[in-house]
Amino acid sequence: MTSLIETIVKPLVDYPEEVRVKQVEEEHQVIYFISVHNEDIGKVIGKHGRVAKAIRTVVYAAASQLDKKVYVKIQE
Repeated sequence: MTSLIETIVKPLVDYPEEVRVKQVEEEHQVIYFISVHNEDIGKVIGKHGRVAKAIRTVVYAAASQLDKKVYVKIQE
């Protein structure tokens, strides 16, 4: 799943080498933390959060087979 997130995020940013996705797996949930260069945060979030919402939608659809709740968080 981390490679899917990286594949989606890297073309959006100016510093693709600084895109990091960290996975934290717990008993009933999986959290993906996306960290990017400070100048790229706005590009990943988008106007009114539309890009972030689209990223979350794709990840949730891909993770629908899992029996765990999936969260995607963008870190500054």
